Amino acid sequence: MALARDTAGVDTTARALWSQVHPVFMTPPLAASLFGAILAGTVDPLTAAVHVVAMFAAVYTAHVKDGYVDFHVRGEDDDHPLTERGCRIALGLSTAVFALCCVVLGLLVGPVAVVLVVPTWLIAYHHAPQLDMNPVTATTGYPLGIALSMLGGFYVQAGTIGVVPLGFAVVFLTLLSGIKVIDDTQDYAYDRSIEKRTVAVVVGPDRAYSVAYGLMTVALLVVVAFAIARLFPLTSLLAVLAFVAVAGVARRADPELATMLLIRGSYVFLAVLVAAVRFDPLGRLV
Repeated sequence: MALARDTAGVDTTARALWSQVHPVFMTPPLAASLFGAILAGTVDPLTAAVHVVAMFAAVYTAHVKDGYVDFHVRGEDDDHPLTERGCRIALGLSTAVFALCCVVLGLLVGPVAVVLVVPTWLIAYHHAPQLDMNPVTATTGYPLGIALSMLGGFYVQAGTIGVVPLGFAVVFLTLLSGIKVIDDTQDYAYDRSIEKRTVAVVVGPDRAYSVAYGLMTVALLVVVAFAIARLFPLTSLLAVLAFVAVAGVARRADPELATMLLIRGSYVFLAVLVAAVRFDPLGRLV
């Protein structure tokens, strides 16, 4: 039985499997893993690489499962490149890769590393159709995965968790939850029709925007407070300014464009934080 819905063949099957790699949503978890490693100070390439591969496998699992549910179960999507069997095979492969990474991390680092990694796959696999039906879990699932990715990336290098990585994890969770609220407003009408209780469905699209920007504001204020307290590098303030500029433009855009702008703004935010942690030029001047 074919794995791809279009035609049979190795090339077609490979393209169908690769189609579940969505760079826009795949990049932040992988970058968060590397950010955690950089935050730890000394980076061991092997453990960093294994953790990144584990995060890739977890996010790939989420994409395949979401596509399977949205097309083959709910009929929400108009098309999907994989057959039902193709989805099951892809899920099996990604889960096997993830499990192998967990075994390697357990041997190289220890059981706590596995404890920090396993929840990312659980969130990914159960996002649809379980977690995405509740306003809290639908909103925080992806951001929580990124926060755990950052903490795991830090732990596999440092062997411990401190105040600073926990602070960054809270910032990522809160900021990205705000972006996810706006992202969910794109599907307000459909989500309401299937009783999918996103924040937009529960409080309405207008109030959802207020909730979203409130969460993002809290996240940025935490960065400012931690930078002033010197828990975060002073250069982190540049990340706040960069994201505020993007958010100001996104505030006047429709949900689709706003989501696109804010996600890319989060890339800039993360990039500046990486530079802040790695170099901190402002901190060296004071």
